[in-house]
Amino acid sequence: IAVDAMSGDHGAPVAVEAAVASLHAHPELEIVLVGDTETLNRQVARHRKADFGSRLAVRHASEIVGMSESPARSLRQKKDSSMRVAINLVHGGEAQACVSAGNTGALMATARFVLKTLAGIDRPAIVSPIPSRRGHTLMLDLGANAESTPEQLFQFAVMGAVLAEAVHGVDEPRVGLLNIGAEEIKGNTQIQQAGKLLGDSELNYIGFVEGDDIYIGDVDVVVCDGFVGNVALKTSEGLGKLIAQFLREEFSRNALTRSAAFFAMPVLKAFRRRVDPRQYNGATFIGLQGTVIKSHGDADAIAFASAINVARMEVEQQVPERISSLLAHNLGE
Repeated sequence: IAVDAMSGDHGAPVAVEAAVASLHAHPELEIVLVGDTETLNRQVARHRKADFGSRLAVRHASEIVGMSESPARSLRQKKDSSMRVAINLVHGGEAQACVSAGNTGALMATARFVLKTLAGIDRPAIVSPIPSRRGHTLMLDLGANAESTPEQLFQFAVMGAVLAEAVHGVDEPRVGLLNIGAEEIKGNTQIQQAGKLLGDSELNYIGFVEGDDIYIGDVDVVVCDGFVGNVALKTSEGLGKLIAQFLREEFSRNALTRSAAFFAMPVLKAFRRRVDPRQYNGATFIGLQGTVIKSHGDADAIAFASAINVARMEVEQQVPERISSLLAHNLGE
């Protein structure tokens, strides 16, 4: 796995710590850290309690893509960035996946330009697990495509179903199309046409689902365009922060509530572990001829290691190849 070790809010210290933890956890894993050689070697030296030998390598890159940098500019002018070099390693066969906490737009633009999309896929999508009553729900697209055709929504459904089965162990994943109502007459022309395509496919399509079904519904994969998906994702993140803030305020209101907080601490800690966003870190840029995983920009080492683990699992399960096979089967090719 090629790790863009210079991007993100925290750069090399977090990326190297996560890489070392991942190597300890997975003896079969090999990691190439990409970035400024001097910086990376200095960080690696701090963690050399065990000799990983050839399992940990460093590849030099002289540039860094800024978090607010234009995707077009980074693509044209930052050809020796840690992000670009890491993706090039995947394209050249020296790595099987790339993980980066960098600029989302630049990462998507570079990955699509270098790796290209799979046959039968018009556009790659961003997919990530969302905490739900039954564990988690896979949702896509989360922001790569503000507008999507019915055919593209169908492609998203195929990709999401493969990911749910291959990586998350869901047999015959239930696929739902996000809509303003579950009734067949609801939704715009785009959604209606996408529903017909899914209904005629061999996917386990359960019909239209609503926003609350993402968290409490009997659905494994929720499909939508990137505009709707990104709004839903950011709304969820904001709601989580609001609930956490409300709990802190209520438990610190007076001596009695502070005492109650002490006794409730085991439950609160269990709740926090259950919804800890670090365990869900690692969004897949799905639909590419290669595996690219986007870590959250402000991820700590635990969260970044989760993203590396997502890449590891997708490589082991050959997700791109399985998408191509299922797509060809559903299109009768």
